[in-house]
Amino acid sequence: MSSRAEALDHLVRGIVDNPDDVRVTEKDTRRGPLLEVRVSPDDLGRVIGRSGRTARALRTVTGAISEDDVRVDIVDVDRR
Repeated sequence: MSSRAEALDHLVRGIVDNPDDVRVTEKDTRRGPLLEVRVSPDDLGRVIGRSGRTARALRTVTGAISEDDVRVDIVDVDRR
């Protein structure tokens, strides 16, 4: 796991009520690197935040510690 994935994992685990359900996977896509965050369905709203503020903040922090542009996708554990 890369340092940006570890940092994102740490941040998300601090926000949610079910930290054991948090999974961060890193994928290489045609559009560049993608960090996929999976959380419990109960925690999805908490990670997205009001009007997407928390998700936007997580993307900003992850982008700041990354050398290249990275996308962050947040999904619940039941999806896909």
